[in-house]
Amino acid sequence: MKKAFIQLHIAVFLAGFTGILGRLIALNEGLLVWYRLLITTATLWLLVYIQKQDYKISRRDILRVFGIGAIAALHWVSFYGSIKYSNVSIALVCFSAVGFFTAFLEPLIFRVRIDLIELLLGMLVVAGIYFIFHFDPAYKTGIAIGLVSALLGSLFPILNRVVLRKITSEKVTLYELSGGFLFLSLLLPVYLKLFPTNYFFPDLKDWAWLLLLSWACTVLAVNLSMKALQKISAFTVNLTYNLEPVYGILLAFAVLGENKFLSKGFYVGLGFIISAIIAQMLRLRIKRNKKIAVS
Repeated sequence: MKKAFIQLHIAVFLAGFTGILGRLIALNEGLLVWYRLLITTATLWLLVYIQKQDYKISRRDILRVFGIGAIAALHWVSFYGSIKYSNVSIALVCFSAVGFFTAFLEPLIFRVRIDLIELLLGMLVVAGIYFIFHFDPAYKTGIAIGLVSALLGSLFPILNRVVLRKITSEKVTLYELSGGFLFLSLLLPVYLKLFPTNYFFPDLKDWAWLLLLSWACTVLAVNLSMKALQKISAFTVNLTYNLEPVYGILLAFAVLGENKFLSKGFYVGLGFIISAIIAQMLRLRIKRNKKIAVS
């Protein structure tokens, strides 16, 4: 369990960089994610070939995992869309709503009773987002897109818990990202028609950021979070990922100077979200100590 939490927090820390990179890369959100998946899947399949790994899974499982990959691709597109329409800090705070959505969706999918405490903690995060929305209405489009991203992001680890029962995390990562790339490749022509751009090919600087985003913040981070999911619940993973805004926002303040453009409502909302994270961590520690005492 301790190893799983360490893996999870490393993944969250790496994920904190993705928002900054999304702002630094000049491509629009659809192309950004497409190049990210192109680099990532090419890297993973090259490693499979070089290391002669066993990558075979059943056709039925391929379709299932590809579907989860499509959800992940849409989650990333909407996440970077939120950044483009607002800023890094707003998009990262909206991502925190995954805990609220998970509190509803995980019990429905696994057919268990809703945990009222998890629901209340999720609502505390939503309250934080409301404060930001109330005081910063200029970012309403970015916030709306960010909440869509959070909904899709909450489904990702929940559905992964199902497939990880019979498929290794390495294979799930390989096929999910491949499925996301294929899905987005089919969707991209329609997407670019709806959201046209004149910038299709990254320059050298963008390539450097894309490689960092793909290798460190995708391949390594996703694999670590999936390993953690084998030991801890999707809600705990999602709530822990609420630390991503903390890391990302501090980076946005330091690198992009976004603190100059945020009102007091942002800090009130962020305080609500951090309170939810701390409460869940304390709750998990108390539960763990009780189990140790009983055994």
